[in-house]
Amino acid sequence: MVETGHRTPGARKGERAVLVGVLFPEDPSLYEHPLDELGRLASTAGATVVGRVVQRRRRPDASTFVGRGKAEEIAAKAKETGADVVITDVDLSPAQVRNLEKILGVRVVDRTEIILDIFALHARTHQAKMQVELAQAQYLLPRLRRMWTHLSREVGAGAAVGIGTRGPGEKQIELDRRLLRNRITELRRELGRVEAQRRLLAEGRAPYFTICIVGYTNAGKSTLLQRLTGAPTYVADQLFATLDTKTRSWTLPGGKQVFLSDTVGFIRNLPHHLVASFFATLEEVRSADLILHLVDASHPDALLQIEAVDRVLGGIGAGAKPRIRVLNKSDLLADPLDLRPLAQGSMPTVAVSARTGAGVDGLAAAVEKHILEGQSEAEFRIPAGAGKLLAFLAERGTILDRSYDDGMVRLRVRLSRADRARADHMVAALPPLS
Repeated sequence: MVETGHRTPGARKGERAVLVGVLFPEDPSLYEHPLDELGRLASTAGATVVGRVVQRRRRPDASTFVGRGKAEEIAAKAKETGADVVITDVDLSPAQVRNLEKILGVRVVDRTEIILDIFALHARTHQAKMQVELAQAQYLLPRLRRMWTHLSREVGAGAAVGIGTRGPGEKQIELDRRLLRNRITELRRELGRVEAQRRLLAEGRAPYFTICIVGYTNAGKSTLLQRLTGAPTYVADQLFATLDTKTRSWTLPGGKQVFLSDTVGFIRNLPHHLVASFFATLEEVRSADLILHLVDASHPDALLQIEAVDRVLGGIGAGAKPRIRVLNKSDLLADPLDLRPLAQGSMPTVAVSARTGAGVDGLAAAVEKHILEGQSEAEFRIPAGAGKLLAFLAERGTILDRSYDDGMVRLRVRLSRADRARADHMVAALPPLS
């Protein structure tokens, strides 16, 4: 997407990859293999995993992150397996990548780069493509020298080195940096306009209660959205299959209509500039009235995935939003008692299977209970012609009693504190009765 004479050298389809993980004393203990998730990322990006190397260190090596001895061991593994690329489960500095590539003799791709590669692969809408391009440009900017090194090798391989193929030199790198900075500014400006448009759309949905589904990537968000609303959505057993927020209407059993959205999945160590690039998309999470935190209850490291999602929610300013924890894929557990560690704490929790539909009635009831518990009773006497206000009270509140009297509507309704304040403001803005 970023065009400056080269492309970001992520994992390419059909490449053979060796995975490298580094464990530190402060890292949490994983039940699955430390490189299983990286393996799924590599497979989603199109690579074939042919080897794994895991190292324990007290601190990173400044030059290569893994140290010279371990780098030579990785080089031997890459040669033995015929690997084209080494993918690390940690983020590396540009210098560390350069030093490793000199020792290994193959390309080195870090965790952020493989995630960006997958996002680029799955971006379908114009907005998603812009967001991914912005994240790629921000990642690429300090790494231009390495990118040009790759280009020079590809141009000069197997041919005499002539004019124009001896390397771009500092002038070309500086030109690319200027082009990238200009493109970053342009993309931020355009995404700012998109964010403003999203706010307008959100204001258009203001009469309705809004709910956003969040969760670790591949937790089943799109499947749940399809199950609850009946609307077709793209569902795939892949990491980051969905990048674009989809919003659908959901009618609760009591008849109340709400808007339900799902959004991009989260992951541990999600690159911060990727979160920043998707800020407009994540506006749906920040502006929601309620968050459904979907958890893959069958995953052995579900608790760590919950913590990862909580950290991202806090990072985007949605940490204090009311939430219901939804334990998905509960049908895959042999013993229901295995759900108990995931249901600890005061947060309301519901077990479901988005695939089979089991438990979704209980989820709908929990949502209705949350809406009702957040409301208190209020009375209004409103002109029958005040359609916008009447619609707001009907959609945001729970109507307890309605009567008509000489062109006026008397309503007894339950509303949240915030909606009561908005309704009072709307009543004050009505023209005086003649």
